[in-house]
Amino acid sequence: MAGLAAAVLTEENRVIVIVVAAIALAALVVAQLLVRQVLAAGQGTDSMRKIAAAVQEGANAYLARQLRTLGIFAVVVFVLLMLLPADNWSQRAGRSLFFLVGALFSAATGYIGMRLAVRANVRVAAAAREATPGPGEPEKDLTAVSHKAMKIAFRTGGVVGMFTVGLGLLGASCVVLVYAADAPKVLEGFGLGAALIAMFMRVGGGIFTKAADVGADLVGKVEQGIPEDDPRNAATIADNVGDNVGDCAGMAADLFESYAVTLVAALILGKAAFGDVGLAFPLIVPAIGVVTAMIGIFAVAPRRADRSGMTAINRGFFISAVISLALVAVAVYVYLPSSFADLEGVTEPGIQAHGGDPRVFALVAVAIGIVLAALIQQLTGYFTETTRRPVRDIGKSSLTGPATVVLAGISIGLESAVYTALLIGLGVYGAFLLGGTSIMLALFAVALAGTGLLTTVGVIVAMDTFGPVSDNAQGIAEMSGDVQGAGAQVLTDLDAVGNTTKAITKGIAIATAVLAAAALFGSYRDAIATAVAEVGARAAETNLSMDISQPNNLFGLILGAAVVFLFSGLAINAVSRSAGAVVYEVRRQFREHPGIMDYTEKPEYGRVVDICTKDALRELATPGLLAVMAPIAVGFSLGVGALGAYLAGAIGTGALMAVFLANSGGAWDNAKKLVEDGHYGGKGSDAHAATVIGDTVGDPFKDTAGPAINPLLKVMNLVALLIAPAVVQFSFGDDASPGLRAAIAALAIVVVIGAVYVSKRRSVAVGDEDDSAERSGTSSGAPVAS
Repeated sequence: MAGLAAAVLTEENRVIVIVVAAIALAALVVAQLLVRQVLAAGQGTDSMRKIAAAVQEGANAYLARQLRTLGIFAVVVFVLLMLLPADNWSQRAGRSLFFLVGALFSAATGYIGMRLAVRANVRVAAAAREATPGPGEPEKDLTAVSHKAMKIAFRTGGVVGMFTVGLGLLGASCVVLVYAADAPKVLEGFGLGAALIAMFMRVGGGIFTKAADVGADLVGKVEQGIPEDDPRNAATIADNVGDNVGDCAGMAADLFESYAVTLVAALILGKAAFGDVGLAFPLIVPAIGVVTAMIGIFAVAPRRADRSGMTAINRGFFISAVISLALVAVAVYVYLPSSFADLEGVTEPGIQAHGGDPRVFALVAVAIGIVLAALIQQLTGYFTETTRRPVRDIGKSSLTGPATVVLAGISIGLESAVYTALLIGLGVYGAFLLGGTSIMLALFAVALAGTGLLTTVGVIVAMDTFGPVSDNAQGIAEMSGDVQGAGAQVLTDLDAVGNTTKAITKGIAIATAVLAAAALFGSYRDAIATAVAEVGARAAETNLSMDISQPNNLFGLILGAAVVFLFSGLAINAVSRSAGAVVYEVRRQFREHPGIMDYTEKPEYGRVVDICTKDALRELATPGLLAVMAPIAVGFSLGVGALGAYLAGAIGTGALMAVFLANSGGAWDNAKKLVEDGHYGGKGSDAHAATVIGDTVGDPFKDTAGPAINPLLKVMNLVALLIAPAVVQFSFGDDASPGLRAAIAALAIVVVIGAVYVSKRRSVAVGDEDDSAERSGTSSGAPVAS
């Protein structure tokens, strides 16, 4: 539309964007300072260092192989992006180039997060070890020791948080500086690169970590009756490796792409709704978030009066949120005009006639996002903390067996998903109402709410990484045998807090996904209108309308909902297959090497790491192809209206499914911790075995399928946004080609069906295996099919 071309990057705005880029670089500097603080801590005993080195080696080897695999996929998508329509070759080349930049930054965020986490875990364990005095040593201050261990773990997360916001903001700022008014189009590629790599890292890392975790628990805890991280279990090293490649690398990349994609949506809509200032204001808000994230991370300093580590983390989060809101209020009143009529570069009908104050509009929209993050944090904490009723109810249900544990966890997950979805929906609708009669302005308000939520992302990422670092620290302590008594309890308490922080970050991540997807949905609508105007098609044509009463659109809506179920099922099934192979391998080692149980023989840890690595990498293709090809199949076969309905179905179902999976899994995990702490029977009891089984069900829920839905939604939205002009071009006007449309749709459908078929061909129930497979000890890939 002509209005979109009117916005320009003024000299004043250019200076502001340069300042924003400088703030992004400052975040990277702060990250380096935090790295030095973390690495200055002690590393404990030789035994602890050796175990940590094995985890580091396995994590580095897996991630290097994964990134080489993803590099091939990135090159293919780079070429495909060059083939899609654009206004000019500069846009087309920039979109493809920044796709690679987005992919690189997403991978770098994940890799850096994992790299530090595998070095910090042993330092947290060493700090906790100080709680248990040696012979002749005085009693230690247990609170001080716990606070020291927690600070190391949280500041490790702070490094990842700083890299997430620093690289995300730096990438977006550079695009705006180089491409000015064309930046929104180029940023589509940047967002797609970040989202695609994040989805692969989330799925691959999730399969690795949960295959090892489930396999370790089923054989070690349930069958052999040994502790979770007992060194006699061959899957323990793989389990600790998985925490890093899944929860650290995968989630860091996931939150980075949430950050990047939300910025993409805000800048696309900001240019249309706010004109000149719309190219800079969406960057100002997250830049404020970078500063307040620094404050929030350093504010997480435990106090003696704190009820638990969660109290200190909550304090840091709310300090960051409140300061963000105050600084945003200052920014909007300094930077934005007092009237919509004073906005320059806006020719979108109705916006300049809007009677409100753009400063109030922007402040309220951003505030909605900040408040939404705070409410989701509290709601998720209620359903997953060990001190709250829902987790205690699951603990009580363990007294009647595994079935009631599973039922209670599913019930809690389903219920919590409703409340979280209502909060997110109210946030989206509240922001939308700010736009009045202007749809474009309303959608920009939704995007601004997303940027408001981004102001807390630095602290949120720190909270997320805190979880796996604490988990790993407990594993290293138990495997080494060098942390006993009070020190072991310190690590158990930190791990329980970590389970809650991981669940909270997953809840907020899905909120960012929905806000970004809703904003991108508006960008999609605008892309259709622009394409229609260029080919001279009539907007009333059936497959241009998004009226849900039309059968093709209703079909698209159902397909969008269904793809979330299919994606989740494939991810969980992949964990089941790989975990089955781990179970066989661990059983084989216990059977063929009986000396493992009395410590006269060492387990072969590397064989389990190899199984998890091969299976995780093998499973990457199917979800990636599903995310990219399904929107192409729907768009070119049913039209852009049906594709819009497809996105709506996926967003609604994905929000509910992601929260259900994350909160069920988090609640099961903490219910297990509750029993292990001596409640409802304690370790070794039937209640403990019941909660272990609940936890193994929840593992692929909360750490594989659930969090992978976030990047899935954004990948599909961005693919739809990119292909919409091509769908319209080949449907109407001089370039209309029903044959070409049918061919593209058919190819996409064949690819999706083929990928799913190949994945399902690998699916075998463990109980169906031939006995010879168990005797021979299948040691790579899934067990051999009968």
